[in-house]
Amino acid sequence: MTKRPSRRTILHTIGAGLALGACARSAQVGQSASLPGGGAQEPPKGAPPEAPGQDDIVLPPGGVMPTRPLGRTGVNVSLVGLGGFHMAVPKDEQESTRIVRFAIDHGITFLDNCWDYNDGESEVRMGNALQEGYRQKAFLMTKLDGRTRAVAEAQLEQSLRRLRTDVIDLVQMHEIIRMNEPAQIFGPGGAMEALVAAKKAGKIRFIGFTGHKDPDIHLATLKMAEQQGFTFDAVQMPLNVMDPHYRSFEKLVLPELTRQGIGVLGMKPFGGGEIIKTGAVTPMDCLHYPMSLQTSVVITGCDSMGTLKQALKAAYTFQPLGNERVSAILARTAELGAKGKYEQFKTTERFDGTTKNPHWLTTAKV
Repeated sequence: MTKRPSRRTILHTIGAGLALGACARSAQVGQSASLPGGGAQEPPKGAPPEAPGQDDIVLPPGGVMPTRPLGRTGVNVSLVGLGGFHMAVPKDEQESTRIVRFAIDHGITFLDNCWDYNDGESEVRMGNALQEGYRQKAFLMTKLDGRTRAVAEAQLEQSLRRLRTDVIDLVQMHEIIRMNEPAQIFGPGGAMEALVAAKKAGKIRFIGFTGHKDPDIHLATLKMAEQQGFTFDAVQMPLNVMDPHYRSFEKLVLPELTRQGIGVLGMKPFGGGEIIKTGAVTPMDCLHYPMSLQTSVVITGCDSMGTLKQALKAAYTFQPLGNERVSAILARTAELGAKGKYEQFKTTERFDGTTKNPHWLTTAKV
């Protein structure tokens, strides 16, 4: 078995620059035509675009991945983050390894994961992919479901073993989606005790939380933290072209994170696949919109080389969207987004893993 990288080695090498590899050869899909304000072309009429194949995207020669500060942590991360759930989607683990390593070789340093994703298989595959020196090039994040100290500690130890590392850069409380949960995790014997202790022990570097249901729950969690004299290092939340129109994390939570110097992790740029089905926006719109906000990283799931190259191209070609372009995008999505129809993580239980699997909150068994 390959020896786990030490915490000292990871801290020494995490900021090292990554070599950018050669680009794919073939016709372009989702190419952005230049419009005022750095925007993409108008979306095609008719059926929404299919997911690109690995030969459908040509990466710009010499493309460079932009990086941004992760709040006040002193760490810079890649503008695009690789979503962890999709690591177990390919049937062949070798394809998962290929995706992870291609992403890192082409500038993606931020890797997302979670203790419960695909019953732990996503962490196992990512841990295997990060061997042979790749762990030292990555900023690794995972998430825990346990709401008590004992359960969170047990889940963390499992994640460390699966990911084959001695230290995880960022560990977040997963799916804070109920109004009673901020008090629960910060209360006596709550999960936050486990994360703070793990940070002191050098098992994790930074602490955050995630949620996708309601910005008021995020704000309640931030308020509870402030009352406890604690400040999160990072917070993850949905940021996409539909969000401004319904229960908006962009409008309500983003300003507070910016005020506190907390790293902003944008997720669900495609709304779990629903937004692109509308045909109202292009894939590049979906990625460039949250990149134009005060985000540290935009996390997107890539279950194929085609979707990975699409995300890389979005980062390589990114220019902040101007006011005119943003206004046009929001005008096209206003009616569609008004009731949260295309953000089902806000309006249904489809994305609520801990609702469907409540034992994840109380045990270390997936």
